[in-house]
Amino acid sequence: MSDIWTSDASRREFLKLAAAAGVAGTGALALEAQAQNAPINFYTWSAAVDLVKSHLTAFEARTGLKVNYNNSPWAQYRDAMVTKFVGKAPLDVMWVSDSWLPEWAEAGWIAPIDGFPDLMKYNADADDFCNKSMQYKGKQYGLTYYSDYMAFFYDEEILKKAGIKAPPTTWDELVAQSLKIKGAGLSEYPMMLSMARESWLIEFLTAMVYSNGGRFTDDAGAALMADPKRGAQQALQWVVDAVNKHKIISPACVETGELNGLKAFGAGNHAFALLSRYRVRTLNDPKQSAIAGRVKQALMPMGPGGSHATVGWMRFHGMSAQAAADKNRAANAAKLIEWFGGKAGSQYQFQKMLFSDLGTGFGVKELFKDPEVQANYKKYSDIAMFEKQQQLARRKDVIARWFGEWDEVNGTAWQSAVVGKSTVPAALKKSSDAWNDMRKS
Repeated sequence: MSDIWTSDASRREFLKLAAAAGVAGTGALALEAQAQNAPINFYTWSAAVDLVKSHLTAFEARTGLKVNYNNSPWAQYRDAMVTKFVGKAPLDVMWVSDSWLPEWAEAGWIAPIDGFPDLMKYNADADDFCNKSMQYKGKQYGLTYYSDYMAFFYDEEILKKAGIKAPPTTWDELVAQSLKIKGAGLSEYPMMLSMARESWLIEFLTAMVYSNGGRFTDDAGAALMADPKRGAQQALQWVVDAVNKHKIISPACVETGELNGLKAFGAGNHAFALLSRYRVRTLNDPKQSAIAGRVKQALMPMGPGGSHATVGWMRFHGMSAQAAADKNRAANAAKLIEWFGGKAGSQYQFQKMLFSDLGTGFGVKELFKDPEVQANYKKYSDIAMFEKQQQLARRKDVIARWFGEWDEVNGTAWQSAVVGKSTVPAALKKSSDAWNDMRKS
């Protein structure tokens, strides 16, 4: 998912705000910092580096605190951080993926922030799925850095050519519309679904399971995926039928990664697609897409007894356990977390600048009402739909210490059903059994 950060967008607005924050006065914060001037050790993956540095410059000017900032590529970030944790390298604040939270919390590498009222107050402004994604065993471990969700897109022009007046609201309607488009010769495979085994796969599958009214696990963490009434069977059966019976999804979907799926949809090969919400900026950019101006977002289709729910994900600013163990270090780390994850001055500057420059999602509700955010998003999509779908986003229910190992088994099981090597019930039983075995051990 790191390719979101390769944009070469303008930083003018951010630099203007950062400069304003930098000259806003040093006051009591700076005087306090002079007495406690140990630098804050801040580590991130290599994303939006220029924005991060500019925001740090403003933070240092405002507080008098110094920050040692380092980063590493997303692909190597988790391993690099584990090495640092184990080796007790100096760390205070770092970026954390929601997928790693149970592992890092259980290992005692990161600390909860519940004892910092100046940080916890931001929960009132954040989307519920963001807050829940930062919580583990009743404790919260950070403030949001960015968030987004799996979205449903359609090519308005293809639908018009097929005589379809509105996008589908259910998965059954999607089949009917796809067959009509296919019959008209407008697209061989109207629905684009990426099912290659990569980090994106669980997001695609979870969005389909949630919208069909299912879950992978229950509230206690026990496997539900094989339960025909509450699990993933309805969603997987829909995919199997779409590939093999209706032939509206290419059988090559099991080899199609998210990026190649994006390119195929952007080339005009499909009428519908599941993609991360932020991809709409690329899809409606004439420099990057052959269908620019034609891509619209609709609510996630729902299955019988389901809803328009989708899956959301987020990344957050966390505090190391070693910082939390020292009162002064913890206080300074909390200030940096607030500067990035909360308000810097009077607004959520960092999340707003990431959105304006790079199109990333944000986890705070008030930004949907920001006139500059609204004007920016209007250039390529509908912010009302963005907000409406985000209100229906839910966190993944499979985040556990064994998630990575189980994810491989689950992805393979779904693929085996799609290519006809397994029945749907057998595939989901394999997934369920693997979850239960890993949970016990």
